[in-house]
Amino acid sequence: MRYAFGFITLFVMLSIVVPASAQVIPGTGTRVWFDNFEDEEWEYIANHPKSSHEQDNNVRLPGGMSKNKLWAESSKRGHPDYIRRIETPGDGIEGSKGAMIMMTLESLIPNRRSNELGQDDFICRVPGSYPASSYPSATVRVYLPEFDKWEKNSAAATFGFRTTVTGSRPGKKGGGFFSFGGGTDREQSWPGIFIEHRSPADTKGLEKDEAQWVIRGSNSGDFRGPMITKNGWWTLGMSFTPDGKCHYYVSEGVDNLTQADRIASTFPYSYKVEQVSGMFFNIFNKDDGKSWSTPWVIDDPGFYIGRGNLASRPR
Repeated sequence: MRYAFGFITLFVMLSIVVPASAQVIPGTGTRVWFDNFEDEEWEYIANHPKSSHEQDNNVRLPGGMSKNKLWAESSKRGHPDYIRRIETPGDGIEGSKGAMIMMTLESLIPNRRSNELGQDDFICRVPGSYPASSYPSATVRVYLPEFDKWEKNSAAATFGFRTTVTGSRPGKKGGGFFSFGGGTDREQSWPGIFIEHRSPADTKGLEKDEAQWVIRGSNSGDFRGPMITKNGWWTLGMSFTPDGKCHYYVSEGVDNLTQADRIASTFPYSYKVEQVSGMFFNIFNKDDGKSWSTPWVIDDPGFYIGRGNLASRPR
């Protein structure tokens, strides 16, 4: 299933077993992709209807693209239905006047209701692909609105901040009785930081909305992170180190991340990360033709190459 999460509740233990010296703080080093939405002319050209190749093998060209060429539609799932530059919500980054809002309505196949949980992708056009030895990382500030503005639907995920990686692990050669050990399996995966939401509108016995960080993925799957106890701005980050690990960071507010904000370090799905080739966002909703997703606002998404230089931390 696309949305099945094999949760493990031992995120605290995972965050302890990797020493601080093995980390690189997200946002460290040279910035190779960035958007701050300060241009008042910022615009996304959607070119609807959007693609839904994952569902019906239909890529509807031309795909969507931002005027500054930094963002693009996913041909696999399509983009969120509503993407706009807005005034930065209160308590954002000092001096920030613009941010971006994303919402979706038809999250599976355009003009066809499924009444199932669907998701859209919004792609950051990060140039190139970077080895884990270059200490790549990704960061973003995300605004969590008050719960009365969230979609009235409980879901395994409502928002996701993800990276695209290629990793390896020992594999097998041959098959059947005469199979031999050895070889290497390589696979692309998309580790990320998600938000799970539970609404009293469809959860028996729940008196108020609940939300929780969900980390994808651990050595054996996905697992629950901390509960979200406060709305407003949060800072998220993922970084990668030459040992093949992904390090996940979550912090309340908009300050730069620190070592204390790391909540886990893992080999995603037991693969050692070798290359990191981008970042993107998932927006989820119930694809019933009437339930808009939660309005997600982001600011200052960036992709960085650390190369071991822990001193340079540009905004």
